[in-house]
Amino acid sequence: MSALHLCLIFSTLLFALGLAAALSRSNAILVLLGVELMLNAANINFIAFWRFSPQFASNPHAGVIFAVFSIAVAAAEAAVGLALIIAVYRHYKNVRLQDADQLKG
Repeated sequence: MSALHLCLIFSTLLFALGLAAALSRSNAILVLLGVELMLNAANINFIAFWRFSPQFASNPHAGVIFAVFSIAVAAAEAAVGLALIIAVYRHYKNVRLQDADQLKG
């Protein structure tokens, strides 16, 4: 089993863990953490495919650029998600997703 296969297995397990956390939890913060785990699994795939590709020597920064862009998108997503969670908490006094079924102002 090669190192690429180990990276892909690890990222698959991380993605499955994040998906299970996002779908099975009712707490909005834990759902957000599950989404972050899935994004980190995608980053591991970016880095693994970049590192073990045959064009690694000719384009040494492509995978890192994709991963940094993905991390920036994840940071923006976390900021928006936390702002929504704070707004839901101020309105409903808890962060359960079942209670936040109406998002009217």
